[in-house]
Amino acid sequence: MDVQQMIVAANKAQCFVSPPLSTLIITINAPSLNPNTPSKTPMRTSLSFLRLFRPLSRPQTVLFRPLIPRYAAPRFSPSFSRHFSVSSAPFSASAVGFVDEKEREEEERWDFSNNETEAKFVFEDNDGVFADNDMKHLVAPEIEVKELDELPEQWRRSKLAWLCKELPAHKAGTLVRILNAQRKWLKQEDATYLAVHCMRIRENETGFRVYKWMMQQHWYRFDFALATKLADYMGKERKFTKCREIFDDIINQGRVPSESTFHILIVAYLSTPVQGCLDEACGIYNRMIQLGGYQPRLSLHNSLFRALLNRPGGSSKYYLKQAEFIFHNLETCSLEIQKEIYTGLIWLHSYQDTVDKERIKLLRKMMRESGMEEGKEVLISILRACSKDGDVEEAERTWIKLLGSNDSIPSQAFVYKMEVYSKVGEITKSLEVFREMKKCLGYTSIASYHKIIEVLCESEQMDLAESFMKELIESGMKPLMPSYIKLTDTYLRLNYHDKLESTFLECLEKCRPNRTIYTIYLSSLVKVGNLGKAEEIFNHMGENVTIGVNAKSCNTILYGYLSSGDNSKAEKIYDLMCQKKFEIESPLMEKLESVLRSSRKEVKKPVSLKLSKEQREILMGLLLGGLRIDSDEERKNHMIRFEFNPSSIPHSILKRHIHDQYHEWLHPSSKLTAGNGDIPHKFNTISHSYFGFYADQFWPKGQPVIPKLIHRWLSPIVLAYWYMYGGYRTSAGDILLKLKGSSEGVKKVVKTLKSKSLNCRVKRKGGVFWIGFLRTDSMWFWKLVEPYVLDDLKDFLKAGSETADDCAVESRDINFDSASDSDEKGSSDYSKDDNP
Repeated sequence: MDVQQMIVAANKAQCFVSPPLSTLIITINAPSLNPNTPSKTPMRTSLSFLRLFRPLSRPQTVLFRPLIPRYAAPRFSPSFSRHFSVSSAPFSASAVGFVDEKEREEEERWDFSNNETEAKFVFEDNDGVFADNDMKHLVAPEIEVKELDELPEQWRRSKLAWLCKELPAHKAGTLVRILNAQRKWLKQEDATYLAVHCMRIRENETGFRVYKWMMQQHWYRFDFALATKLADYMGKERKFTKCREIFDDIINQGRVPSESTFHILIVAYLSTPVQGCLDEACGIYNRMIQLGGYQPRLSLHNSLFRALLNRPGGSSKYYLKQAEFIFHNLETCSLEIQKEIYTGLIWLHSYQDTVDKERIKLLRKMMRESGMEEGKEVLISILRACSKDGDVEEAERTWIKLLGSNDSIPSQAFVYKMEVYSKVGEITKSLEVFREMKKCLGYTSIASYHKIIEVLCESEQMDLAESFMKELIESGMKPLMPSYIKLTDTYLRLNYHDKLESTFLECLEKCRPNRTIYTIYLSSLVKVGNLGKAEEIFNHMGENVTIGVNAKSCNTILYGYLSSGDNSKAEKIYDLMCQKKFEIESPLMEKLESVLRSSRKEVKKPVSLKLSKEQREILMGLLLGGLRIDSDEERKNHMIRFEFNPSSIPHSILKRHIHDQYHEWLHPSSKLTAGNGDIPHKFNTISHSYFGFYADQFWPKGQPVIPKLIHRWLSPIVLAYWYMYGGYRTSAGDILLKLKGSSEGVKKVVKTLKSKSLNCRVKRKGGVFWIGFLRTDSMWFWKLVEPYVLDDLKDFLKAGSETADDCAVESRDINFDSASDSDEKGSSDYSKDDNP
């Protein structure tokens, strides 16, 4: 077709949205490494179209090469894949992206943010090779799409042109209705043209919906090239959920995704602050090597490794095997191993409970052979490793190197050195290091005070420990609770009960209530035989939701009653423990059996994995408020993930109550350890088939759904927990409840509430519905749920009074007098954004 013919064809098709094209072949060639070599892309498309489908190479056959690493690729359980929650802690991902150099200024750059904490790896610099420039070197298949002008029927050309113009302007529901209306004549090649056209004009979301509609038609034939291109564009826009959906579709068709799809999906996961995405990125990375047989780019190795080390809160140490697997792949592929890889891997090893010192030695040797100097991070890691087993000689050699470096010595180094000496019983030297810290740094950190007090308590030098505790209090540094717990625990061990009581009372004046220190004081009272005071403390713990009772405190008071012969009260504690499903210690159970036989009571089994009626109602309220359930691929086992807002006072109070309510169901990693009374903001249950009913009703396909039988379950206690977990009180005293689901489900909820004489209004904001109880309606709602609201939360949640909590920021712009705000273009009744 010459230029004159192209102009004539263009004039004929001015009514069409799409420019007239001959048979459109998008050939994918890798750009030559020689800048003088011209591109081989056929010049048969418009310039705007070429800018979208940039020249890439044709598919290449990649032979799978088995890897036998020292640390095999970690197996990430598929049980809870593709379900994510928003992380409250900051998440840092590698600087990754997928833009051409000409379009680099148009795209957002993703950089590392080093929000430093004591247990977070700090990079010496932000230089290095990342995945942002590697997209143009990746292979992908080619797509063939016919031009409208070649279609024999005029009506088909006109209708396709109309659909190209109409579909991007509508939401998902309307788009599907339009496509369904054209079902009689639309075929595979027509729908493919629509999807490609949408990608050409940057309406990738519409292209995805057309693709999903195609898959439901009887004539659908899997198109690997189309699926690959669409998945790549979804990933470029950080829509990792949709990219993963197409990725899984490709695998379900028995095909191996292209290298570009693996690469883009990993980067999309790394570039979002959503909890669980790092695990997914690691899983895709492992499959890229083991399933696809690909050799990832150096930038991708480095990006994933950095993301592992940037995990907040010290959770990076759990990714040691994955980090070792990345290191092994760098070695196997003969890629450059940067200094930060060695340093980060040593850092991860030093944080393990059992340190592999031989592996650390090998890594240090490899660093020296590569001509790299050991920086401050390596030396600190060596000190940390030495503190685990009391290796004084290595610690002193490392300390000398730290003193000889130009960098200032961080406070953690002094703490680790103190611990090294304490492990071998040289308490005097630990004291010298503590005092040396003041001279070198000009200050003494809170961690060093806690450590020296712990060291002195373990060596039973209580006079010195008390003097340092007094010094710590006078300094005004916080928190004080760890040292108070260590002091009282030592007093209990030494039978210094008077000092324990005075320290406990002093702690109550200066710190918030803590279950651990209450349990220590309770043990002291039982030990001295003061059961009256012990009973008073135990009852106070049970009544105060911020403290609560646990298995240890119940066993303690039970021991006291059995030892004193107060069998009636022992039976009451036994009933309480059975009700709460606490495990009774074996020696106490033997004594209890004789007591229960004498009173002709049947011995109950204290632990039974079955939800009580109260637990079931609480769970339903939390699920309405936004609680999440993760299911495995076969939907046989399900896990409940509890997540609380750390900046919300009501959530801080509620989380302990929920932790106690479901303690027997919690995963071992979510249970409290000895000496740690702080409830985490996120914890989860074990994976169990018992939760299948709730998963099917509230999370049937990985998305929140309002059950059809919800009208049967909206009891006052369900509403109360929905309000405590997913509700807010506005500054005007109105009550708002947040709800996710379809509009039909929301109508059922509203109808049920009105049947209970609870008038309400509904407002949609994005993918979330807000049910508002305004003015006098809020008072009626409060009267219904008040008996079931926790006492410590009533001041924060009571209707009709000014709020003191700042947790309602999310709902401040909800205006029930205006029309519902719509979701972003093309949303459905409920669509979970990839990037909340």
